Amino acid sequence: MAKTKQSSPNLPGINAAIIMDGNGRWAKKNALNVTSGHQRGVDVVRKIVESAAKAQLESLSLYAFSTENWSRPKKEILGIKKLIINAIDSQVPELINQEVRLNFFGDYSSFGDEIIRAIHQAEKITAFKKPKLKLNIALGYGGRKDIIEATKLIAKDIKSEKISVDDISHETIFKYLQAPINELDLLIRTGGDHRISNFLLYHLAYTEIQFSDTLWPDFTDEEFIKCLEEFSKTERRFGNRTI
Repeated sequence: MAKTKQSSPNLPGINAAIIMDGNGRWAKKNALNVTSGHQRGVDVVRKIVESAAKAQLESLSLYAFSTENWSRPKKEILGIKKLIINAIDSQVPELINQEVRLNFFGDYSSFGDEIIRAIHQAEKITAFKKPKLKLNIALGYGGRKDIIEATKLIAKDIKSEKISVDDISHETIFKYLQAPINELDLLIRTGGDHRISNFLLYHLAYTEIQFSDTLWPDFTDEEFIKCLEEFSKTERRFGNRTI
């Protein structure tokens, strides 16, 4: 009997994010170089984005490269840079067909002019006014740095009297942060570690967090759908008592 493909729950308006961990360990486990692990991880992204769009998520934010990742070996970083270009070239046409709007956030200025040009072009040609999904890629991103920089910008605007101290609210702070979302509803981390690794710190106040032991290159769209189903069954109280 043929296996019936699992259908995604419909979750319109939900902002989800994934810490895609385990590429290096997957490569070591399979006697491959680290770049091969990252390449396999890029391939997984394609399937997960398709499932996220079918689930009608508002947005999917992916932690691709953190501020701390710059400490990795130069050879690995060079491989990641090449993969970014290849991924944009190969996947943007698919994103256009799916009407997915692509956004990058973080400090990716050190990735070089070629990548910066590719990012700007990809964002321009996927700038749908009413996208089926907003795909946000964190590149050179760190949650603490994001908050510090936002604080500096707020202080500067208060000093120049563009805003007043009384204007500061959650909504105000979100406007100054780099990530193009406000509240985050669901965070998934693969790879077996139970930490958030400096990702979207201000956005995580009432986020439902799910951890998977699966290494990212082995993460399937079926497992992603199971995560969405579990989230859909969660009673979100936001600090209130319901009984």
